[in-house]
Amino acid sequence: MFPTLPYGLARPFLFGLDPERAHDLALDAMARMQNTPAMRLWAQPRIADPVTVAGLVFPNRIGLAAGLDKNGRCIDGLGAMGFGFIEVGTVTPKAQPGNARPRLFRLPQAQALINRFGFNNDGLDAFVANVKRAHSFRAAGGIVGLNIGKNAATPIERAADDYLLGLAGVYAQADYVSVNISSPNTKNLRALQGDEALDALLGSLARRRDALAGEQRRRVPMFVKIAPDLDDAQVDFIAATLGRHGIDGVIATNTTLAREAVQGLPHADEAGGLSGRPVFEASNRVIRRLRARLPKGFPIIGVGGVLSGDDALAKREAGADLVQVYTGLIYRGPALVPQAAAALRAARVP
Repeated sequence: MFPTLPYGLARPFLFGLDPERAHDLALDAMARMQNTPAMRLWAQPRIADPVTVAGLVFPNRIGLAAGLDKNGRCIDGLGAMGFGFIEVGTVTPKAQPGNARPRLFRLPQAQALINRFGFNNDGLDAFVANVKRAHSFRAAGGIVGLNIGKNAATPIERAADDYLLGLAGVYAQADYVSVNISSPNTKNLRALQGDEALDALLGSLARRRDALAGEQRRRVPMFVKIAPDLDDAQVDFIAATLGRHGIDGVIATNTTLAREAVQGLPHADEAGGLSGRPVFEASNRVIRRLRARLPKGFPIIGVGGVLSGDDALAKREAGADLVQVYTGLIYRGPALVPQAAAALRAARVP
């Protein structure tokens, strides 16, 4: 009754709209139609390729990166695309509107996006309520990661307060928690990747996670999401700090501030984070450096510029255990998910 809708039919309509308007329309429709027969319009087969990472059994290695579903409204709908895991957020303790519009720009010649959303979201209470309502994806074994950040109004020296509130708020509903300290769109946020700031923040989060694990009798893995715009010394310090505080994994990487790959293109000079094809190699460089510096088996989630099965395989070969997509989904559509998952299963990289 509801055959799968080829993305090639929907994309011209969506790309004819303002990017954020298209994003909102798609998510609103998905929120209404998920867990109904209409979900078959975008459903894809889930490739079975189970793997255990950070103590969790992932149905396959392909996940959705945080940022697409900031409020956790569409976990079941997005899960129907064949993902092994879905990461939603970034959520902040209090609701906030984010930066002024326009704040999302397409660069189709580069298969890229620039965004400066600024953690727009409905706040922690609404986010948790939405996550609680999701059921079909988890019932089928899907893994859900919850991504936390700080409010723009919170001074950077009090950032840990927001992250601790976020961790406590999402803990009971999370399969894993990711700590976003790498968005370029919240003032001074990336300073939290610096030596003393990172050490203090991760120490505080590790202690709170230990307390929550004791209270809830359940230890939730914690990942840290980092930027691609780090030099080798910074990556090395982060690798050492993750291990020192018992962090369970790292997500590499967020968007980039670099513009060399898109110079001269429309919107290339817009402020914000650049994602998609131009961040592919920068992300892989950070992944390779992390893999060389982290203990064997330390989990890495690779993200940045995955638009094909070969791209997913390159992330895996660089050292990632799991792979996330976001911008590639906008350009390639839902079929990218099983294509990438099948490529990783076929390759069987150790």
